[in-house]
Amino acid sequence: MSGASEESGFLAVDSGGSGLRAVVGTAERGPLARRASGEPVRTGDRGIDPGHFMEQLVPLVRALTAEAGAVTLTAVAVGAAGLASLGAGLRAELPGTLAREWGVRRVALAADAVTAYMGALGPRPGAVIAGGTGLIAVGTDLTGWRRADGWGHLLGDCGSGAWIGRAGLEAALRAHDGREGGSARLLSCAQEVFGPVVGLPGALYPRPDRPAALASFAPRVAACAGEDPVAAGILREAARHMADSAAAVCPAGGEPRVAVTGGLFKLGDPLLGPLDEELTRRLPQVRRVPAEGDPLHGAVRIAAELSTGPLTLPGDETMLSVTTRPGD
Repeated sequence: MSGASEESGFLAVDSGGSGLRAVVGTAERGPLARRASGEPVRTGDRGIDPGHFMEQLVPLVRALTAEAGAVTLTAVAVGAAGLASLGAGLRAELPGTLAREWGVRRVALAADAVTAYMGALGPRPGAVIAGGTGLIAVGTDLTGWRRADGWGHLLGDCGSGAWIGRAGLEAALRAHDGREGGSARLLSCAQEVFGPVVGLPGALYPRPDRPAALASFAPRVAACAGEDPVAAGILREAARHMADSAAAVCPAGGEPRVAVTGGLFKLGDPLLGPLDEELTRRLPQVRRVPAEGDPLHGAVRIAAELSTGPLTLPGDETMLSVTTRPGD
């Protein structure tokens, strides 16, 4: 991979629940090749498994560099789900492994919330709400990072897909029992999706993918919201939780922006309408803008910037760490 005619290039990686997505490119020409794997990186006693990460990455990079042509990888940016709490092994081993494998001198390891932020807003002050099965808000004034929620479906992720789905199923069970706050429409939907609701505890509690199973009911809640006040109220409360998290991380001064990113927002107007109203109420000085791109786009932005010099974004021990090898 070396030669006088080769360009200095970057590798950007997004590691999440569906596997790895990777891009090779150059700062001048942008992304040149894209590949994906379908297997998520394992977690173990040391958190995210560095060995399994490289097992997934090496064949991807071989294919990417073959497609991209004469590119020497000098910078790598990795955005990984769980990095903040499960990334100790990855931070300890990956920079050295990348240096030995491809001669990489600069490595940025970022929490997926940071790459989601960079993909949505780029290097400017503001806040991003990243919502899917779970939910986290992250903000920066370009001197430091703040995060809110992202604590998982048992302790938080308030307003997330799992939260909305669980609230919808609770309303269905309330209707089944004849308690206040129930929804006959959601009860009917729950029976269509899961069968008799008396079997819900046995069907959901033992599942290892319980958050995803709960989140699978969120689109039904959104579909009912136009005619069912209970469903509409669930989405309103979800929007209130999101606005609370955004307000907790958004910079106070200047002209910050707020963006939302993630599959949760495909629920559309039943959720985005209340969210816009709640953000206006909580953050009247802030403008909501469309997300420019996804977390992989954010990793590309970080990698391209890192390949030409220092990052604009602030470093953080768990959210965004940069390792520079001798020679830079």
